[in-house]
Amino acid sequence: RDNKFRGYSAYETIKMWPNVRRGEERNIFPYQEEADVMFNSALVYELSVLKIFAEPLLVQVPDNAPEFTEALRLLKLLEYFLPITNIEDIPSHSILREFIGRSIFKY
Repeated sequence: RDNKFRGYSAYETIKMWPNVRRGEERNIFPYQEEADVMFNSALVYELSVLKIFAEPLLVQVPDNAPEFTEALRLLKLLEYFLPITNIEDIPSHSILREFIGRSIFKY
């Protein structure tokens, strides 16, 4: 999503990840148990779909950058998944569309 909608490279996204985690730890995790409802929106097939988008970006992280180790870890994780290349099968109302585009929802 950072690449598709914000123009960030995988390198830039990985570099800012510690700040994202700090924000979650400060503003989300302390309050999540107070929510009226919580649900897991993970989809069984999401990593197979995201694989085709993520791999080309992750291989562009410079091998001399500190973020390369994380890019390599993510690439190795994605090796466990077969790619789903026909994204037309992903419903336009799927939360996964927030990351791959063509959602019916406006952000």
